[in-house]
Amino acid sequence: MSHHPKTSRRHFLRTSLGAAGAVFGAPQIVRAQTLGNAEKTAANSRIGMGFIGMGLISDGHVRSFPGMKDIQPIAVCDVKEDQLKKAMETLKGKGYNDVLATSRFEEVLANPAVDAVCVTTPDHWHAAIALAAMKAGKDVYVEKPMTLTIDEGKALVAAEQKYQRILQVGSQQRSSIHFRIAANLVRNGLIGEVKEIYCQLGQFPQPPAQETIVPVPAGFDYDRWLGPTPFFDYSENRVKGNYGGGWRCYWEYGSRKFGDWGAHHFDIVQWALDRDNTGPVEFIPIGHEGATHHHYRYADGITVWRDKKPDNGHMIRFIGTKGEVLVSRGKIDSSPKELVRHKFGPNDIQVYESKDHRLNFVESILSRKPTICPATVGHRTGTICQLAGIAQRLGRPIKWDPKAEQIVGDADAATWQDRPRRKGYEMPV
Repeated sequence: MSHHPKTSRRHFLRTSLGAAGAVFGAPQIVRAQTLGNAEKTAANSRIGMGFIGMGLISDGHVRSFPGMKDIQPIAVCDVKEDQLKKAMETLKGKGYNDVLATSRFEEVLANPAVDAVCVTTPDHWHAAIALAAMKAGKDVYVEKPMTLTIDEGKALVAAEQKYQRILQVGSQQRSSIHFRIAANLVRNGLIGEVKEIYCQLGQFPQPPAQETIVPVPAGFDYDRWLGPTPFFDYSENRVKGNYGGGWRCYWEYGSRKFGDWGAHHFDIVQWALDRDNTGPVEFIPIGHEGATHHHYRYADGITVWRDKKPDNGHMIRFIGTKGEVLVSRGKIDSSPKELVRHKFGPNDIQVYESKDHRLNFVESILSRKPTICPATVGHRTGTICQLAGIAQRLGRPIKWDPKAEQIVGDADAATWQDRPRRKGYEMPV
């Protein structure tokens, strides 16, 4: 049962139905038809959803979540007017005409009809909005990486626990059959002892050395877009949503490729190695003592390499003493070849199974059971992305204590576990 500080319509309905069943001595199944809508669950029993950050990645969420019988879109939020309009048009096309549109996420969180939010802003806004949402009694789907800094990650783990909220990080590769098979093969020792893992992240361009400073366009709250990050004069590249660049190129708003593809692939490495509650112990940047690739190591010596070749046509390559597992979006291979067809039995280790990342979130909201990628998992993966970025930016190895969750023996590097926040954009407490 939900522990909402407020009594939502959905919570009230479920409680009343449960009570009615108890009175008559039998569980009562009330069908959607009885509630006046054969196609969809009745509006007042549906999960009211708010969408915050209406850029590129949000489009898939706005098209998918409203198609689910348990979801009722309530609000959309963005600091760019044109993105807000586009989201409203998408929802109108799905028959939702009375959706609230606002540039302030606080209005979405203050709305009692909103039970859950989908946070798809740039990375530097994830933590504050997700934390404020949990505090307001909302469940949260937040894009990956879950946070910008290690300390933000710790704050979200604490909030998930304190407010008893459901949180799903958008590391959707965990809900893919190919990555699940790979994790099961590695976990069950079918490639022997894992020695090395290659992860292909690719490259981003550097931001322009000289930004073209132009006036802030009408209908765009640029100061609020910058939020907690340092102030810079406006340039189009800085705020551009672009999977190949734009804001993703700047350290101010993310961890560059570590926070982009690293947040996906390092997440699968953690899962396959069964290390969701721990992490590596050392991060070595490219160029240090002749290192040709950025890499990190776990305490038992397993080394994860960035962009090391040959990748043999795959995003992730697990190399073990008895074979290999190679996996990408939409495909998996192994050596020996027959490994991928291995039939797992009742005594084998089987990882959490989710076939649809968004649906897993919705099912968890209803069951109050953890998602496949809760804050604890998103934080450990995010920490790897952030430490890799710190090592790269400082140009020296970073030693990490995954138990204490602290950078060891480097006081300067340890200050990078958080970042200063601009006045007026402090983390919610």
